[in-house]
Amino acid sequence: MNIALWVIAALVAAAFLFSGFFKLALPHEKYVAAQDWAENVPRWAPNVIGTLEVLGAIGVILPAVLDVAPALVPLAATGLALVMIGAVVMHLQRREFPALAPSGVLLILAAVVAWGRFGPYAF
Repeated sequence: MNIALWVIAALVAAAFLFSGFFKLALPHEKYVAAQDWAENVPRWAPNVIGTLEVLGAIGVILPAVLDVAPALVPLAATGLALVMIGAVVMHLQRREFPALAPSGVLLILAAVVAWGRFGPYAF
């Protein structure tokens, strides 16, 4: 199970790094053109979410790899799960049902990492 948690954490980290950098790298106008939800939130929201995603992605891998404060791994995974709860709620409110699949999968994967690292497979 420990290997499975590492694989899931790596997938979660890769997905959130991509998503976070996408939010941070694109100019606001281009991001809004690519993601409809961004036109209905404050201009700073995609940048804040992107920053949280990048930090969370780093947090689910780096502390464990470096063996420096590995207790941060489940906290980072929990933070990413909370971000995805917000995404699921937003997609439900906007009736964007196809967008629920990737958000829901990332929510579940982040929650599995948090559960595993807080509980039976803690470092």
